[in-house]
Amino acid sequence: MTQWMDEEAGPVVRPYALIGGRTRSSGDELDLIAMVTATGAVTSSGFVPGPEQERILSLVTTATSVADVASELDLPLGVVRVLLGDLQDHQLISIGRASASERILKEVINGLRAL
Repeated sequence: MTQWMDEEAGPVVRPYALIGGRTRSSGDELDLIAMVTATGAVTSSGFVPGPEQERILSLVTTATSVADVASELDLPLGVVRVLLGDLQDHQLISIGRASASERILKEVINGLRAL
């Protein structure tokens, strides 16, 4: 039997174990650039955020993109979307669209072309 170990970190938990083996949630459709913000609400449904969700809540005190959340947590995007979906279902976060003007998008495209 193979043991999942990392010499420096100790036992490694597979990412899907963090989300109870689920692969779908209400967060499945979140764009990478969608902005996540903690609402500061307290849930009364008995939902207790896990450690990763607590970390998300501390990261998104100001609007943060889904991609940045995944990067900060060093977790696969699918796992982060499930965690975010749970938080959204319990109204602990709000999801907004990133706003980018046409001018900014053109500047980005021109910058990429210049590379």
